[in-house]
Amino acid sequence: MTQSLDTLTKALLRAAEKAGADSADAMAARGSSISVDVRGGKLEQAERSEGVDIGLRVFIGKRSANVSASDTSDNTIEEMAVRAIAMAKEAPEDPYSGLADPDQLATQWDVESLELCDPSPEPTPETLQDDAARAEAASLAIKGVTQVQSASAGYGAQRVFLAATNGFEGGYRRTDRGLSCVAIAGAGSGMERDYDGDSRVFQADLRSAEDIGESAGTRALAHLDARKPPTGTFPVLFDERISSTLIGHLLAAINGAAIGRGASWLRDAMDQQVLPAGVYLIEDPHRPRTPGSRPFDAEGLPTSKRVIVEDGILKSWTLDLAAARKLGLPPTANAARGPGTNPSPATWNIALAQGEAAREDLIKDMGTGLLVTSMIGSTINPNTGDYSRGASGLWVENGEVTHAINECTIAGNLRDMLGNFLAANDARQHLSRVVPSLLVPGMTLAGT
Repeated sequence: MTQSLDTLTKALLRAAEKAGADSADAMAARGSSISVDVRGGKLEQAERSEGVDIGLRVFIGKRSANVSASDTSDNTIEEMAVRAIAMAKEAPEDPYSGLADPDQLATQWDVESLELCDPSPEPTPETLQDDAARAEAASLAIKGVTQVQSASAGYGAQRVFLAATNGFEGGYRRTDRGLSCVAIAGAGSGMERDYDGDSRVFQADLRSAEDIGESAGTRALAHLDARKPPTGTFPVLFDERISSTLIGHLLAAINGAAIGRGASWLRDAMDQQVLPAGVYLIEDPHRPRTPGSRPFDAEGLPTSKRVIVEDGILKSWTLDLAAARKLGLPPTANAARGPGTNPSPATWNIALAQGEAAREDLIKDMGTGLLVTSMIGSTINPNTGDYSRGASGLWVENGEVTHAINECTIAGNLRDMLGNFLAANDARQHLSRVVPSLLVPGMTLAGT
Protein backbone atom coordinates (compact mmCIF):
# COMPACT_ATOMS: atom_id res chain seq x y z
CA MET A 1 0.00 0.00 0.00
CA THR A 2 1.34 3.43 -1.00
CA GLN A 3 1.90 5.67 1.99
CA SER A 4 0.73 9.27 1.85
CA LEU A 5 3.40 11.96 1.90
CA ASP A 6 2.21 13.45 5.17
CA THR A 7 2.42 9.99 6.76
CA LEU A 8 6.00 9.64 5.53
CA THR A 9 7.09 13.04 6.88
CA LYS A 10 5.54 12.33 10.28
CA ALA A 11 7.32 8.96 10.41
CA LEU A 12 10.60 10.72 9.65
CA LEU A 13 10.04 13.24 12.44
CA ARG A 14 9.18 10.52 14.95
CA ALA A 15 12.32 8.62 13.99
CA ALA A 16 14.43 11.78 14.37
CA GLU A 17 13.09 12.54 17.84
CA LYS A 18 13.60 8.90 18.86
CA ALA A 19 17.20 9.05 17.62
CA GLY A 20 17.89 12.13 19.73
CA ALA A 21 17.26 15.19 17.54
CA ASP A 22 16.49 18.46 19.29
CA SER A 23 14.39 19.48 16.29
CA ALA A 24 13.89 18.37 12.70
CA ASP A 25 12.04 18.90 9.47
CA ALA A 26 11.14 16.43 6.74
CA MET A 27 10.17 16.63 3.10
CA ALA A 28 8.55 14.04 0.86
CA ALA A 29 8.00 14.35 -2.88
CA ARG A 30 6.18 12.00 -5.24
CA GLY A 31 6.52 12.66 -8.95
CA SER A 32 5.93 11.22 -12.38
CA SER A 33 7.01 12.37 -15.80
CA ILE A 34 6.67 11.29 -19.39
CA SER A 35 8.56 12.59 -22.42
CA VAL A 36 8.45 11.77 -26.11
CA ASP A 37 10.93 12.68 -28.89
CA VAL A 38 10.02 12.49 -32.58
CA ARG A 39 12.34 12.56 -35.56
CA GLY A 40 11.47 12.07 -39.19
CA GLY A 41 7.81 11.69 -38.28
CA LYS A 42 8.57 8.62 -36.18
CA LEU A 43 8.95 8.00 -32.50
CA GLU A 44 12.64 8.24 -31.58
CA GLN A 45 12.48 7.96 -27.81
CA ALA A 46 9.90 7.72 -25.04
CA GLU A 47 10.62 7.80 -21.33
CA ARG A 48 8.51 7.55 -18.23
CA SER A 49 9.63 7.84 -14.62
CA GLU A 50 7.90 7.62 -11.26
CA GLY A 51 9.28 7.78 -7.78
CA VAL A 52 9.19 9.04 -4.22
CA ASP A 53 12.01 10.90 -2.50
CA ILE A 54 12.18 11.60 1.21
CA GLY A 55 14.54 13.89 3.09
CA LEU A 56 15.25 14.52 6.77
CA ARG A 57 17.10 17.44 8.35
CA VAL A 58 17.99 17.15 12.03
CA PHE A 59 19.40 19.61 14.55
CA ILE A 60 21.57 18.95 17.59
CA GLY A 61 21.92 22.39 19.10
CA LYS A 62 23.43 24.50 16.32
CA ARG A 63 24.73 21.48 14.42
CA SER A 64 22.68 19.96 11.61
CA ALA A 65 22.72 17.31 8.90
CA ASN A 66 20.51 16.35 5.99
CA VAL A 67 19.94 12.83 4.60
CA SER A 68 17.69 11.55 1.83
CA ALA A 69 16.50 8.30 0.27
CA SER A 70 14.14 6.91 -2.34
CA ASP A 71 13.21 3.86 -0.24
CA THR A 72 10.30 4.57 2.12
CA SER A 73 10.39 1.42 4.24
CA ASP A 74 10.28 1.68 8.04
CA ASN A 75 13.81 0.32 8.31
CA THR A 76 15.16 2.93 5.93
CA ILE A 77 13.43 5.74 7.80
CA GLU A 78 14.93 4.59 11.09
CA GLU A 79 18.38 4.23 9.53
CA MET A 80 18.11 7.72 8.01
CA ALA A 81 17.42 9.24 11.42
CA VAL A 82 20.32 7.42 13.09
CA ARG A 83 22.68 8.38 10.27
CA ALA A 84 21.55 12.02 10.33
CA ILE A 85 22.13 12.28 14.09
CA ALA A 86 25.62 10.81 13.74
CA MET A 87 26.43 13.25 10.96
CA ALA A 88 25.06 16.23 12.87
CA LYS A 89 27.22 15.45 15.90
CA GLU A 90 30.31 15.71 13.68
CA ALA A 91 29.18 18.82 11.79
CA PRO A 92 30.52 22.30 12.64
CA GLU A 93 28.24 24.64 14.56
CA ASP A 94 26.29 27.19 12.56
CA PRO A 95 24.97 30.02 14.76
CA TYR A 96 22.36 30.93 12.13
CA SER A 97 20.83 27.48 11.60
CA GLY A 98 17.52 26.30 12.99
CA LEU A 99 13.82 25.99 12.28
CA ALA A 100 11.42 28.92 12.14
CA ASP A 101 9.76 30.11 15.32
CA PRO A 102 6.11 29.04 15.54
CA ASP A 103 4.89 32.64 15.18
CA GLN A 104 6.74 32.92 11.83
CA LEU A 105 4.95 29.98 10.22
CA ALA A 106 2.26 30.05 7.57
CA THR A 107 -1.02 29.01 9.16
CA GLN A 108 -3.50 29.30 6.31
CA TRP A 109 -3.33 29.45 2.54
CA ASP A 110 -5.46 28.96 -0.56
CA VAL A 111 -3.73 26.52 -2.88
CA GLU A 112 -6.75 26.32 -5.19
CA SER A 113 -6.50 30.01 -6.07
CA LEU A 114 -2.93 29.49 -7.30
CA GLU A 115 -4.04 26.88 -9.88
CA LEU A 116 -0.79 24.96 -9.67
CA CYS A 117 -2.31 21.70 -10.87
CA ASP A 118 -4.22 20.92 -14.06
CA PRO A 119 -7.13 18.63 -13.12
CA SER A 120 -7.37 17.19 -16.64
CA PRO A 121 -6.04 13.64 -17.18
CA GLU A 122 -2.39 12.96 -17.90
CA PRO A 123 -1.84 12.99 -21.69
CA THR A 124 -1.25 9.63 -23.31
CA PRO A 125 2.08 8.85 -25.02
CA GLU A 126 0.18 8.86 -28.32
CA THR A 127 -1.04 12.41 -27.65
CA LEU A 128 2.47 13.62 -26.86
CA GLN A 129 3.87 11.89 -29.95
CA ASP A 130 1.22 13.52 -32.13
CA ASP A 131 2.03 16.97 -30.71
CA ALA A 132 5.75 16.54 -31.36
CA ALA A 133 5.13 15.17 -34.87
CA ARG A 134 2.87 18.10 -35.74
CA ALA A 135 5.50 20.59 -34.55
CA GLU A 136 8.16 18.84 -36.63
CA ALA A 137 5.96 18.79 -39.73
CA ALA A 138 5.10 22.47 -39.37
CA SER A 139 8.76 23.38 -39.15
CA LEU A 140 9.75 21.24 -42.15
CA ALA A 141 7.00 22.92 -44.17
CA ILE A 142 8.91 26.21 -43.98
CA LYS A 143 10.86 26.66 -47.21
CA GLY A 144 14.57 26.60 -46.40
CA VAL A 145 14.33 24.40 -43.32
CA THR A 146 16.40 21.33 -44.13
CA GLN A 147 15.82 19.25 -41.01
CA VAL A 148 14.45 19.25 -37.50
CA GLN A 149 17.02 18.36 -34.91
CA SER A 150 14.43 17.49 -32.31
CA ALA A 151 10.74 17.80 -31.55
CA SER A 152 9.78 16.91 -28.00
CA ALA A 153 6.67 16.85 -25.83
CA GLY A 154 6.39 16.11 -22.14
CA TYR A 155 4.28 16.13 -19.02
CA GLY A 156 5.10 16.05 -15.34
CA ALA A 157 3.21 15.94 -12.05
CA GLN A 158 4.61 16.29 -8.55
CA ARG A 159 3.22 16.38 -5.05
CA VAL A 160 5.32 17.72 -2.16
CA PHE A 161 4.77 17.77 1.58
CA LEU A 162 6.77 19.48 4.32
CA ALA A 163 6.51 18.93 8.07
CA ALA A 164 8.62 20.05 11.03
CA THR A 165 8.79 19.67 14.80
CA ASN A 166 7.90 23.35 15.19
CA GLY A 167 4.34 22.42 14.18
CA PHE A 168 4.33 23.19 10.47
CA GLU A 169 2.59 20.86 8.01
CA GLY A 170 1.67 21.59 4.43
CA GLY A 171 1.80 20.38 0.86
CA TYR A 172 0.54 20.92 -2.66
CA ARG A 173 0.58 19.39 -6.14
CA ARG A 174 2.01 20.73 -9.40
CA THR A 175 1.72 19.83 -13.07
CA ASP A 176 3.58 21.02 -16.14
CA ARG A 177 3.15 20.45 -19.86
CA GLY A 178 5.77 21.29 -22.48
CA LEU A 179 6.40 21.20 -26.23
CA SER A 180 9.52 22.27 -28.14
CA CYS A 181 11.09 22.14 -31.59
CA VAL A 182 14.65 22.79 -32.84
CA ALA A 183 14.89 23.55 -36.56
CA ILE A 184 17.95 23.64 -38.85
CA ALA A 185 18.17 25.74 -42.01
CA GLY A 186 20.83 25.64 -44.71
CA ALA A 187 23.40 22.96 -45.41
CA GLY A 188 27.02 22.08 -44.72
CA SER A 189 29.08 24.71 -42.93
CA GLY A 190 26.29 27.21 -43.53
CA MET A 191 23.75 25.43 -41.37
CA GLU A 192 22.04 27.46 -38.66
CA ARG A 193 19.53 26.42 -36.04
CA ASP A 194 17.03 27.98 -33.68
CA TYR A 195 14.20 26.80 -31.49
CA ASP A 196 10.84 27.59 -30.02
CA GLY A 197 8.88 26.01 -27.24
CA ASP A 198 6.24 26.50 -24.61
CA SER A 199 5.75 25.25 -21.08
CA ARG A 200 2.54 25.68 -19.10
CA VAL A 201 0.87 24.50 -15.93
CA PHE A 202 -2.38 23.82 -17.81
CA GLN A 203 -2.57 21.86 -21.04
CA ALA A 204 -5.28 24.22 -22.35
CA ASP A 205 -2.87 27.18 -22.20
CA LEU A 206 -0.16 25.52 -24.33
CA ARG A 207 0.52 27.08 -27.72
CA SER A 208 -0.32 24.94 -30.73
CA ALA A 209 2.24 22.53 -32.14
CA GLU A 210 1.95 24.23 -35.53
CA ASP A 211 2.73 27.66 -34.08
CA ILE A 212 5.80 26.35 -32.26
CA GLY A 213 7.13 24.46 -35.28
CA GLU A 214 6.61 27.34 -37.70
CA SER A 215 8.26 29.79 -35.32
CA ALA A 216 11.31 27.55 -34.85
CA GLY A 217 11.74 27.23 -38.61
CA THR A 218 11.32 30.93 -39.28
CA ARG A 219 13.84 31.80 -36.61
CA ALA A 220 16.40 29.36 -38.02
CA LEU A 221 16.07 30.92 -41.49
CA ALA A 222 16.80 34.37 -40.07
CA HIS A 223 20.30 33.20 -39.04
CA LEU A 224 21.46 32.10 -42.51
CA ASP A 225 24.48 33.81 -44.08
CA ALA A 226 25.70 35.03 -40.70
CA ARG A 227 28.77 37.26 -40.44
CA LYS A 228 31.03 38.52 -37.70
CA PRO A 229 30.22 41.99 -36.37
CA PRO A 230 32.59 44.95 -36.42
CA THR A 231 34.56 45.61 -33.25
CA GLY A 232 33.54 48.64 -31.26
CA THR A 233 30.93 50.07 -28.91
CA PHE A 234 27.34 49.66 -30.06
CA PRO A 235 23.83 49.51 -28.60
CA VAL A 236 22.72 45.96 -27.85
CA LEU A 237 19.08 44.87 -27.75
CA PHE A 238 18.51 41.70 -25.73
CA ASP A 239 15.57 39.78 -27.21
CA GLU A 240 12.74 38.95 -24.81
CA ARG A 241 13.67 35.28 -24.93
CA ILE A 242 17.02 35.98 -23.25
CA SER A 243 16.59 39.35 -21.53
CA SER A 244 15.59 37.62 -18.30
CA THR A 245 19.20 36.43 -17.99
CA LEU A 246 20.22 40.03 -17.28
CA ILE A 247 17.70 40.32 -14.48
CA GLY A 248 18.84 36.88 -13.35
CA HIS A 249 22.31 38.31 -12.72
CA LEU A 250 20.78 41.00 -10.51
CA LEU A 251 18.74 38.41 -8.61
CA ALA A 252 21.86 36.32 -8.03
CA ALA A 253 23.68 39.39 -6.74
CA ILE A 254 20.98 40.17 -4.14
CA ASN A 255 20.77 36.58 -2.91
CA GLY A 256 21.19 36.68 0.87
CA ALA A 257 23.76 33.88 0.86
CA ALA A 258 26.02 35.88 -1.49
CA ILE A 259 25.46 39.08 0.47
CA GLY A 260 26.35 37.31 3.71
CA ARG A 261 29.64 36.13 2.18
CA GLY A 262 30.34 39.57 0.73
CA ALA A 263 30.64 37.91 -2.69
CA SER A 264 28.36 40.17 -4.72
CA TRP A 265 28.80 43.21 -6.93
CA LEU A 266 25.68 44.62 -5.21
CA ARG A 267 26.80 43.93 -1.64
CA ASP A 268 26.78 47.66 -0.75
CA ALA A 269 23.90 48.68 -3.01
CA MET A 270 20.91 48.62 -0.63
CA ASP A 271 18.84 51.82 -1.12
CA GLN A 272 20.95 52.72 -4.14
CA GLN A 273 19.92 52.96 -7.77
CA VAL A 274 20.45 49.65 -9.58
CA LEU A 275 17.86 49.99 -12.37
CA PRO A 276 16.75 53.06 -14.35
CA ALA A 277 14.57 55.59 -12.54
CA GLY A 278 10.88 54.70 -12.76
CA VAL A 279 11.54 50.95 -13.10
CA TYR A 280 10.06 48.46 -10.62
CA LEU A 281 10.97 44.82 -10.05
CA ILE A 282 8.24 42.92 -8.22
CA GLU A 283 8.11 39.39 -6.83
CA ASP A 284 4.67 37.82 -6.64
CA PRO A 285 4.51 34.15 -5.52
CA HIS A 286 0.71 34.09 -5.78
CA ARG A 287 0.20 34.48 -9.54
CA PRO A 288 -2.22 31.76 -10.79
CA ARG A 289 -0.97 29.14 -13.26
CA THR A 290 2.66 30.20 -12.91
CA PRO A 291 5.57 27.83 -12.16
CA GLY A 292 7.11 30.07 -9.49
CA SER A 293 3.97 30.32 -7.38
CA ARG A 294 3.74 28.68 -3.96
CA PRO A 295 1.70 29.25 -0.79
CA PHE A 296 4.68 28.86 1.57
CA ASP A 297 8.43 28.46 1.27
CA ALA A 298 10.62 25.46 2.11
CA GLU A 299 10.85 26.52 5.76
CA GLY A 300 7.09 26.90 6.21
CA LEU A 301 7.01 30.70 6.06
CA PRO A 302 4.06 32.40 4.31
CA THR A 303 4.99 33.80 0.91
CA SER A 304 3.83 37.28 -0.08
CA LYS A 305 4.28 39.92 -2.74
CA ARG A 306 7.33 42.13 -2.27
CA VAL A 307 9.03 45.03 -4.02
CA ILE A 308 12.64 44.23 -4.85
CA VAL A 309 13.41 47.41 -6.78
CA GLU A 310 11.28 50.54 -6.41
CA ASP A 311 11.71 53.43 -8.84
CA GLY A 312 15.12 52.00 -9.71
CA ILE A 313 16.21 51.77 -6.05
CA LEU A 314 17.14 48.41 -4.48
CA LYS A 315 14.84 47.71 -1.51
CA SER A 316 15.21 44.03 -0.58
CA TRP A 317 17.61 41.12 -0.38
CA THR A 318 16.35 37.57 -1.04
CA LEU A 319 16.51 35.80 2.31
CA ASP A 320 15.91 32.42 3.86
CA LEU A 321 16.04 32.06 7.65
CA ALA A 322 19.81 31.51 7.90
CA ALA A 323 20.72 34.42 5.64
CA ALA A 324 18.24 36.68 7.42
CA ARG A 325 19.69 35.81 10.83
CA LYS A 326 23.23 36.41 9.61
CA LEU A 327 22.29 39.84 8.23
CA GLY A 328 20.06 40.73 11.18
CA LEU A 329 16.99 41.15 8.97
CA PRO A 330 13.50 39.60 8.77
CA PRO A 331 13.32 36.62 6.36
CA THR A 332 11.56 37.20 3.04
CA ALA A 333 10.10 33.66 2.80
CA ASN A 334 12.36 32.71 -0.09
CA ALA A 335 13.75 29.37 1.09
CA ALA A 336 13.91 26.63 -1.55
CA ARG A 337 15.01 23.02 -1.09
CA GLY A 338 14.62 19.48 -2.29
CA PRO A 339 14.39 16.35 -0.13
CA GLY A 340 18.16 15.91 -0.25
CA THR A 341 19.29 19.54 0.10
CA ASN A 342 19.31 22.23 2.76
CA PRO A 343 17.22 25.38 2.29
CA SER A 344 18.81 28.23 0.36
CA PRO A 345 17.51 31.60 -0.87
CA ALA A 346 15.69 31.60 -4.21
CA THR A 347 13.28 33.90 -6.01
CA TRP A 348 9.73 33.09 -7.06
CA ASN A 349 7.76 34.88 -9.81
CA ILE A 350 9.49 38.06 -10.96
CA ALA A 351 8.07 40.88 -13.12
CA LEU A 352 10.05 43.82 -14.46
CA ALA A 353 8.07 46.92 -15.35
CA GLN A 354 7.55 47.13 -19.09
CA GLY A 355 8.22 50.16 -21.23
CA GLU A 356 5.86 51.86 -23.66
CA ALA A 357 7.70 51.15 -26.92
CA ALA A 358 7.36 48.03 -29.03
CA ARG A 359 10.51 46.03 -29.77
CA GLU A 360 10.32 47.23 -33.38
CA ASP A 361 10.41 50.83 -32.17
CA LEU A 362 13.56 50.16 -30.16
CA ILE A 363 15.17 48.61 -33.23
CA LYS A 364 14.40 51.76 -35.21
CA ASP A 365 15.70 54.01 -32.46
CA MET A 366 18.92 52.09 -31.77
CA GLY A 367 20.46 53.07 -35.09
CA THR A 368 23.32 50.65 -35.65
CA GLY A 369 23.91 47.77 -33.27
CA LEU A 370 23.15 44.16 -32.38
CA LEU A 371 19.88 42.38 -31.63
CA VAL A 372 20.96 39.40 -29.52
CA THR A 373 18.77 36.32 -29.90
CA SER A 374 20.98 33.64 -28.30
CA MET A 375 24.02 33.43 -26.05
CA ILE A 376 26.56 30.77 -25.16
CA GLY A 377 29.07 30.55 -22.35
CA SER A 378 29.65 33.29 -19.83
CA THR A 379 32.32 35.03 -17.84
CA ILE A 380 30.61 36.93 -15.05
CA ASN A 381 32.69 38.26 -12.16
CA PRO A 382 30.38 37.97 -9.12
CA ASN A 383 32.39 40.55 -7.17
CA THR A 384 32.70 43.29 -9.79
CA GLY A 385 29.83 42.61 -12.20
CA ASP A 386 32.15 42.49 -15.21
CA TYR A 387 30.23 40.74 -18.00
CA SER A 388 31.36 38.89 -21.12
CA ARG A 389 29.37 36.39 -23.18
CA GLY A 390 29.35 34.79 -26.58
CA ALA A 391 26.36 35.91 -28.63
CA SER A 392 24.60 35.63 -31.95
CA GLY A 393 21.68 37.48 -33.44
CA LEU A 394 20.80 40.06 -36.06
CA TRP A 395 22.67 43.19 -37.11
CA VAL A 396 20.76 46.45 -37.18
CA GLU A 397 21.89 49.21 -39.55
CA ASN A 398 20.18 52.61 -39.52
CA GLY A 399 17.24 51.16 -37.62
CA GLU A 400 16.68 48.15 -39.87
CA VAL A 401 17.71 44.49 -39.57
CA THR A 402 20.19 43.75 -42.35
CA HIS A 403 21.83 40.34 -41.72
CA ALA A 404 22.62 37.65 -39.19
CA ILE A 405 25.55 37.79 -36.76
CA ASN A 406 27.49 34.95 -35.13
CA GLU A 407 30.88 34.34 -33.51
CA CYS A 408 30.51 37.47 -31.46
CA THR A 409 31.46 38.50 -27.92
CA ILE A 410 29.59 41.20 -26.01
CA ALA A 411 31.09 42.76 -22.90
CA GLY A 412 30.30 45.40 -20.30
CA ASN A 413 29.63 45.83 -16.60
CA LEU A 414 26.31 44.75 -15.13
CA ARG A 415 26.00 47.82 -12.93
CA ASP A 416 26.21 50.06 -16.00
CA MET A 417 24.11 47.77 -18.20
CA LEU A 418 21.24 47.41 -15.74
CA GLY A 419 21.31 51.04 -14.71
CA ASN A 420 20.76 52.42 -18.21
CA PHE A 421 18.56 50.09 -20.26
CA LEU A 422 15.34 50.88 -22.11
CA ALA A 423 12.54 48.31 -21.81
CA ALA A 424 10.15 47.26 -24.57
CA ASN A 425 6.55 46.17 -23.98
CA ASP A 426 6.76 42.59 -25.28
CA ALA A 427 7.11 40.47 -22.11
CA ARG A 428 5.10 37.24 -21.95
CA GLN A 429 2.88 37.46 -18.90
CA HIS A 430 2.58 33.72 -18.20
CA LEU A 431 6.29 33.20 -17.50
CA SER A 432 7.76 33.00 -14.03
CA ARG A 433 10.18 35.75 -15.06
CA VAL A 434 8.27 38.44 -16.93
CA VAL A 435 10.98 40.53 -18.59
CA PRO A 436 10.60 42.44 -21.89
CA SER A 437 13.29 43.02 -24.50
CA LEU A 438 15.96 45.33 -23.07
CA LEU A 439 18.07 47.83 -24.99
CA VAL A 440 21.48 48.57 -23.46
CA PRO A 441 22.82 51.81 -25.02
CA GLY A 442 26.47 50.83 -25.26
CA MET A 443 28.41 47.57 -25.03
CA THR A 444 31.71 46.39 -26.44
CA LEU A 445 31.34 44.03 -29.43
CA ALA A 446 34.06 41.93 -30.95
CA GLY A 447 34.09 39.23 -33.59
CA THR A 448 35.77 36.05 -32.36
